Amino acid sequence: MLQRLFTGLVCIVLISFDAQAGDWTQWRGPNHNNVAAAGQGVPTEWSESKNILWKADVPGRGHASPVITGNTIVLCTADDQRQTQAVIAFDRKTGKRLWLTQISSGGFPSIHPKNTHASPTAATDGTHLFATFCHHEKIEAVCLDLQGKIIWRKDVGGFRPKLYEYGYAASPTLYKNLLIVSGDCDTIAWVKALKTSDGSIAWEQKREFMLNWSSPIVASIAGRDQLLLSGTNKISSYNPMNGEPLWSTPCLTMATCGTCTWDDNLIFASGGYPKAETVAVKADGSGVAWKNNVKCYEQSTLLHNGYLFAFADNGVAYCWNAKTGKEMWKQRLSGPVSASPLLVGDHIYATNEAGTTWVFKASPDKYEQLAENQLGDSSFASIVAVDNQLFIRSGKGDGAGRKETLYCIGTK
Repeated sequence: MLQRLFTGLVCIVLISFDAQAGDWTQWRGPNHNNVAAAGQGVPTEWSESKNILWKADVPGRGHASPVITGNTIVLCTADDQRQTQAVIAFDRKTGKRLWLTQISSGGFPSIHPKNTHASPTAATDGTHLFATFCHHEKIEAVCLDLQGKIIWRKDVGGFRPKLYEYGYAASPTLYKNLLIVSGDCDTIAWVKALKTSDGSIAWEQKREFMLNWSSPIVASIAGRDQLLLSGTNKISSYNPMNGEPLWSTPCLTMATCGTCTWDDNLIFASGGYPKAETVAVKADGSGVAWKNNVKCYEQSTLLHNGYLFAFADNGVAYCWNAKTGKEMWKQRLSGPVSASPLLVGDHIYATNEAGTTWVFKASPDKYEQLAENQLGDSSFASIVAVDNQLFIRSGKGDGAGRKETLYCIGTK
């Protein structure tokens, strides 16, 4: 669910000084779609003894995916025992830890056993890092420089779920000079934009009081930029510059955790609780184009060449015609699933919660598997690919004995 929280937070960063075109700057990457830059020769096979360039111990626990700018990798993590949250930096070339900046202490809420207090993925504009954490019944946003110095911090809004205390998960998203943050629960709900310069509120919108964990995302679609949010029984669109509601289309269910994907004409989302549904909504909000009853609760879908790919909760991989919803194929792998699939070239990398990653062709013709790989015994963060390398956050063990590792996978 969510991108998962964890008690005792730490946000992890691998440092660099010049942002590059190949950077992975926020949740779902620079283009918000979990599609890696073209032309990468990343491995399709790996193990503890094969194609590992380096690995680094990750203190605490978290489900945040890596964020990369130049020679910097950013993760969020949390220490359940100490109840601390922090940002930590590693050198991307060697995996050496560079620094760790504690963000907060205490005030951890009750959460779902599968969630963590470090589930939201951070974001970077190449000069600064931005991260969000939940503690003391509020969401806090923090801005740091690439050396780990806190530039500003801001209490964005309250977050006090009562019906289901599952924790927080929505990742922030950067849009121009704004950091957009959302918080949906059954006692308070909002989406707000903060100025990246000082953390002041640029705009805010109230939302319907319902439990929901999906992340906001900005898409250039239907002739304009739209801020999209799924969940609360609909897909909603806002003007990302001022927060003005553009439209909302009834669909889905109350709670979703995945992030919207889109093409030129349609927006896709899936969930959730209490109802299972995958849906395609017209990009102007005028109605539902198609839907089915497949549930991708925590993970997001993936679009490629007119086809929508998904790795459902029950471990079944799907391919649909994005325009019509026609099922092209489905293949049972193994679940449950929390991480979102990644596209690199014409290959899809899909990971389940047991740390198994399947690599298969992004083709509508049939399911064609290229490899099956294993790292650790659990994985909730999504894989990232930059400059011919994969970055995987994996765990081993349960409870207080769990150890997390960040792997850099490539060929020497």
